[in-house]
This record gives sequence, structure tokens and C-alpha cells, in this order.
Amino acid sequence: MAKVLGLKCRECGREYSIEPMHVCEFCFGPLEVVYDYDEIKGKISRESIEKGPKSLWRYIDLLPVEKPRVGLSAGFTPLRKAENLGRMLGLENLYIKDDSVNHPTLSFKDRVVSVAISKAMEFGFDTAACASTGNLANSVASHSAQAGLNCFVFIPANLESQKIYGSLVFAPTVVAVEGTYDDVNRLCSEIASELQWAFVNINIRPFYAEGSKTLAFEVVEQLGWKAPDAVVAPAASGSL
Repeated sequence: MAKVLGLKCRECGREYSIEPMHVCEFCFGPLEVVYDYDEIKGKISRESIEKGPKSLWRYIDLLPVEKPRVGLSAGFTPLRKAENLGRMLGLENLYIKDDSVNHPTLSFKDRVVSVAISKAMEFGFDTAACASTGNLANSVASHSAQAGLNCFVFIPANLESQKIYGSLVFAPTVVAVEGTYDDVNRLCSEIASELQWAFVNINIRPFYAEGSKTLAFEVVEQLGWKAPDAVVAPAASGSL
């Protein structure tokens, strides 16, 4: 994959080949995708992006997958000018990025899952999974159904039932775990080390995280290729 050089530990700098792994074997730091920007810049331009699909896949040259497999309508959500709120706050140019209309599950998670499931399919996985408290489970279940993959979602046993209804529509196997979300995540990490499953937020995490940056790409493009002075983002997602 010419545009991607490999994975690199954010803490110690050790380098790895492109594999379904997410932590450094030496320092346990997180792994991130490393791109060959010299290769990319010869293929991409504002004009080529603007001719692309009205989805996050218009930035395919800046994502760690060869081609989109799922989520073909995810992303490229509206950037709405919040005039009333802006007046209240004394801000002349305040915008809200509206990912509540993302496709197919009305959550920004559709961005990261589109990329993660596409990469999982490139790796040859036949089962996708995740640890979740709601939105991620919905998105993984939906994209897995579209891809024809087996799907397992692991949730805390005391999770409100309303948060999982959206997942059940797509008939995943739901595993309720006694304990906190941390307990669920720990169990999933153990399973990922034993089974050939693509856990989008564990062994596929470096690629999953790359989907988040498409929101920033869109904002810059929608502002006429200008970066905003400041961004306020919810803290619920580290990759976002």
C-alpha cells in the first residue's frame, strides 16, 4: 500500500508493518498510521477532492484503506452557521458540524466504523466486534450487516435497553458483561488476542481512529479551504 508506510508508536517511536494491532510491544504506547505524504501529494489536490463522492470517501487518498467497502454515504455532513447562538456568545462566525445526520446510524461513529470495517475486510476478517455503551454498537452492527460479516457487540449488563435497540435491528450477537465499561473493554482485549476477530476499537483501532479526521477535512473544505480559529469538540471520543 504505497501511501501508507506502516504503524508507529506515539510514545517510543518504534515502527511496525501494517497489521491488526494497536499497542507497542515494547512500551504499550498507542500505534498510529504513518503516511508517505510525498507519494500522496502527487495524487491529490483540492480539485480532485471536490470531484469526489459526497461522503468521507472523497478523502480516500488520506485514509489507510485501498477502497471503501461499506459506509459509502457516511460523512460530508452539513456545517451549519449558528447565528442565534453566535449572537448570544458574541461570535460573528460560529458554526456547528451536524453529524446527527450521519449515515446510517445518525452518529459520528459512522465515520470511524466505515474506515475500520473497510480495513478489517482488507485484512480478511469474517467477524467484527466492539466494546460499546451504545452508538458504536449500533454502527458496528449496521456496517457488519452491510458487509456480510458476523458481528458481536459487548456491552455492560446494566446498559439502558434503549441504547441497544438500534443494534438489534441488524441481528448481531449481543454479549452483556457484568461490570463497568472498563471490564467490558478488558474482556474484549483478551478475546482479541485469542480469536481472529476484528475489534474496531481494539486491534483495528489505529485505522478506526483515522476516520475521525475526516470531520476536520470537511470543516476546512466547507469553510472554503480555511481552517477555523478554534474548535470545540466533545471529550467523549479521544480520536475525535
